[in-house]
Amino acid sequence: MSGTLYLCATPIGNLDDITLRVLNLLKTCDLIAAEDTRHTIKLLNHFDINTPMTSYHDHNRISKGPYLIEKLKSGVNIALVTDAGMPGISDPGEDLARLCYEEGVPVTVAPGASAAVTALVLSGMPARRFVFEGFLPVDKKEKAKVLARLEREERTTIFYEAPHRLTDTLAELFKAAGNRNAACIREITKKFEEVRKAPIEELLAFYKENLPKGEFVIILEGADGEVLRQEEIDGFEKITLDDHMKIYTNKGLTEKDAMKQVAKDRGVSKRDIYAKLKQ
Repeated sequence: MSGTLYLCATPIGNLDDITLRVLNLLKTCDLIAAEDTRHTIKLLNHFDINTPMTSYHDHNRISKGPYLIEKLKSGVNIALVTDAGMPGISDPGEDLARLCYEEGVPVTVAPGASAAVTALVLSGMPARRFVFEGFLPVDKKEKAKVLARLEREERTTIFYEAPHRLTDTLAELFKAAGNRNAACIREITKKFEEVRKAPIEELLAFYKENLPKGEFVIILEGADGEVLRQEEIDGFEKITLDDHMKIYTNKGLTEKDAMKQVAKDRGVSKRDIYAKLKQ
């Protein structure tokens, strides 16, 4: 019988946030795969857990992944932990889970703290619809694509950032999204937990004067949907109705469907479009 991979969430700050289930799994599994064994040993020592550990991180995942799969296939139960929070969120845990599914190895999760969701709730920003971006890509082209999408992104967006890059990232967000409201949150659940909410320009000015410390979560307000909609309507009204219709008929839409789409674009009824076209 194959062993099981347990994706175990660990505290993002306060050690009391660990769940009873995760504690039990860390004590009873055969092996713990940790992002940084030096970090995880502090957690294990705190709760008097002596389960053997091995490292599994972004730099060894290609070689270590198959090794862990073989261990699982031989019947070893493995608990996967990241330094803090949920494995698989901005770390290589997702790769190991994928390998398990490809190899028919059982995977389950012991949920708990996640910095992204915790920060979102803590920020007071709209949380009904949100996007998690994590760290901005290092590749310039990929980063440009992410930033370009922000201009019209109506959902709240969540970013992770290191302290030494915070001001650069805020400057890039300001350039891409304008002076929207945002929240910079650090040291979540710890003694010096801080939530600083303000327009991006004010946050940028503050952190240029005050050295950022600790790992940050940035919560960015979404674009105003009504403003975006009006911009679209204003843009379409700059072209003639005939040219507007051709945009859709050239794509293969029937005249009726084209009129319906033109009416939607311009924020009017299909009857109004029909009447103007037949004048």
